[in-house]
Amino acid sequence: MRRGTKAPPSPLPQREGIDAVRVRLPEDPEGAWATVGDHLLARYAGAVGSGRVGEMLREGRFVGVGGPVRGDEPYAPGTYLWFHRDFPAEERVPFEVGVVHRDERIVVADKPHFLATVPRGRHVTETALARLRRELGLPALQPAHRLDRLTAGLVLFVVRPEDRGAYQTLFRDRAVRKEYEAVAPYDPAVELPVTVRSRIEKERGVMAAREVPGEPNAESRVELLAHGDGLARYRLVPVTGRTHQLRVHMNALGLPILDDPVYPVVREDGPEDYGRPLRLLARSLEFTDPFSGVARRFESRLRLDGPGPRGGAA
Repeated sequence: MRRGTKAPPSPLPQREGIDAVRVRLPEDPEGAWATVGDHLLARYAGAVGSGRVGEMLREGRFVGVGGPVRGDEPYAPGTYLWFHRDFPAEERVPFEVGVVHRDERIVVADKPHFLATVPRGRHVTETALARLRRELGLPALQPAHRLDRLTAGLVLFVVRPEDRGAYQTLFRDRAVRKEYEAVAPYDPAVELPVTVRSRIEKERGVMAAREVPGEPNAESRVELLAHGDGLARYRLVPVTGRTHQLRVHMNALGLPILDDPVYPVVREDGPEDYGRPLRLLARSLEFTDPFSGVARRFESRLRLDGPGPRGGAA
């Protein structure tokens, strides 16, 4: 198969809302792989063990366009294979994904706290994407953007693959106005509203992001909505979208978001405490639809416990 040729559709259906993994056998100039099994062992034995790779081959878990592939089949560069991973055991997040809006192009969902947006790491089937695919019967559903696992609120999903790029472009070009709400300590000495600008960097494998000297790459506006009993409700409007940006900026103001397990101090890893969610909510999304040209605004139906008229559980 020539380089650049579009891959054929997967012969395997989704499992629990998760697509099969696609593998394209690479060129082998040194002739290291005489058979398909040789390559798959070299590629995956380090991750799952050679015994498990052998079992998957015997069980017909690796599939080509013509059906299951045997390990002793001759190696053919450019061939596409598919297989389903062994999913890790996952505890079910005990909150439902709400649907705020659905039409032929998009689904706007209310993601609960503790639920990842998309499969990553140890969170695979317990993700908003996998749940919505299963519950709505929309196997091609994809997110236009992402929301942190610990943050609740609105996420925009796209129904048809051919529409996804247009909605992703809105987020890339900062053409979507996003508003968040947070509950954090109240400090009358902090003058609000304020626009916070700083440079934020996050290293792979390090839990917390950090502010560093240099040209700002993150900007957030912080406004006070209500306060009482030492706590306050804030409106947060991010201009940029750095990892943990709002949490970092609130912490830098001396107003760390309530029940944040990372800022100001990283909490020891342990079982999820579903009774102590991060008090951060993606409250609204506002944009001009790239297809209809209509101005659209969506608001979360979730609520944060805290001072002010919007109290209640999220």
